[in-house]
Parts: sequence; C-alpha cells; structure tokens
Amino acid sequence: MLGPNYTSVSEFIFIGFSNFPRQLMPVFFVVILLMYLFTLLGNLLIMATIWSDRNLHTPMYLFLCALSISEILYTLSFIPRMLADLLSTHHSITFLACANQMFFSFMFGFTHSLLLTVMGYDRYVAICHPLHYNVLMSPRGCAFLVAGSWAGGSAVGLVVTTSIFHLPFCGPNQIQHFLCHVPPMLKLACGSDVPPVALGVGLICITALLGCFLLILLSYTFIVAAILKIPSAEGRHKAFSTCASHLIVVIVHYGFASVIYLKPKGPHFEEGDTLMATTYTVLTPFLSPIIFSLRNKELKNAMKKAFLRKFCSSNT
Repeated sequence: MLGPNYTSVSEFIFIGFSNFPRQLMPVFFVVILLMYLFTLLGNLLIMATIWSDRNLHTPMYLFLCALSISEILYTLSFIPRMLADLLSTHHSITFLACANQMFFSFMFGFTHSLLLTVMGYDRYVAICHPLHYNVLMSPRGCAFLVAGSWAGGSAVGLVVTTSIFHLPFCGPNQIQHFLCHVPPMLKLACGSDVPPVALGVGLICITALLGCFLLILLSYTFIVAAILKIPSAEGRHKAFSTCASHLIVVIVHYGFASVIYLKPKGPHFEEGDTLMATTYTVLTPFLSPIIFSLRNKELKNAMKKAFLRKFCSSNT
C-alpha cells in the first residue's frame, strides 16, 4: 500500500552531469559529439565497404555488418538526448520517453552482446570445423542467427522495461544518471514490489550477459586448442589473425561493463560514476569500428581499395 500521500510521477530529471561545473559542459559536449560522429561514420564506412566489396559477402562480415547496425542504433537511443542536455538547463524527460529510451538502449545493447556471441561461434566453426563451415553457416543459418540475436535483444529490452515501468514512482523524480538506467530508476520506485522486481531484472541481465560471455569464452577455448595444433607458426598466426579484432572488441566490451557494474557502490562519487558510465556507453562504441578497421586485414585492404578507386575516379 502506497498510502494517501502517493502522487504519480509524470516526468523525470537527469542530474548525471549537474554535479560538474557549468564551464565544463561545452567541453563534454564537443568531446562526446566528436566521438559520436566518429562512431556513426566508422560503422557506416564498415557497412558500405562490406556492401560494395563482393569478396566480403561472407558470414563473418554479415555478422559484422549487423553488429555495426546495432551499435549505431544503440548510440542513437540516448546520445543525441545526452548532447542536448549538456547545452540545456532543462533536463527533464517524460515518463513515456524514459520508458522508450530504456527499451531501445537495452534492446540494442543486448542485441550487440548476442551478435558478439554469434561472431565467436562463427570463428569457432571456421577454425575448428572448416569442412562443415558452408553447411553450418549457410545463408539460412546466418539469417537465423542474426534474427535470433535481434529477437533475444528485443525480448530482454521488453521484459526489463515493462518490469521497471509497471512499478509506481512516488517521487523524488531526479535520476542520478544521464539516461534512464535500471539502478537509478529502481531508487525512485516505491511499493512492496520493488525488491522482487530488482532481483528479477538483475537475474535476467546477469544471466544474459554472463551467458553470452561464457559462450564466447567456450568458443575461444576450442579455438585456441585448435590453433595450437597447427604445426607451422605462419598457419597459427593466420588462424589467430582472423579472430583477433573480434577478441579485442569482446575484451573491451566486457572489460568496461565489468568496471561499471561490478565496482563497489560509493555514496559520494556521483561525478566519478557519471564519467565511468560514459566509458561503456560512449567510449566502447567509439573504439569498436576502430578496432575492426585496423585489426582486420581483409576489411582494411577493402577500405584502401575503395578509397583509391574513389580517389582515382574523382581525378579522371
């Protein structure tokens, strides 16, 4: 029972960057804007290169293209709003807009994790079962894996969002973050259902993320074992180079996630929490296209060819 003084909250106020001096807001805006634009351009460049080069029309690059799409949509779900808030004194967001932001950020975020898992499975099949690769990674099989990743991300986003926003919010309405994230939203909820919902949502998120991570770890355990059996050093290097970029992105993705979600919670470090949250929400998507572009030899060569072709055609 909420009592006679219960009042429903119709909007929320972000105070994630409010603890910083006002003079730093333009600096934050420029840095985050440049990183966001680079994230968009980098992922669009990867997609355009894969689309234009028929040599890259393989399952590995199909999954990379899907990963780039999920990354663009993930950042699109909250960074434009974050940039607007950095230059504004009005940081409020409506109840419905907050729910939409949470749904799409969770949907695309978990789709990204599932696609990373699928890419690990693709490398496992390519290195450990090369003779069965064309059968296991048929066009239908690849489409099923990509569709399953999007469906899984949508399911997690829907369950988490409906669970959180079915709770009553009695006030205050200040979110200690720059987006509608689960932990600060749970602090604003009231009623006897909050503890079980918090436990349920936590179990869903941990199970999904840990499950993806363990599947990737299992894939690379078999991959490393198979690579070590290759007699020549050149063969081992060639086999490992095909999955190096994916492995680095996985380490960055889960490394920053663990720093954010597994660190001890301190009551007096809101500024530090805000900056740490930007590493996972802004820095990780920024680094991903850089890593894939620089560490993937085929993709890097295809980008060079496309650039030279464009440059030569513009000069003739």
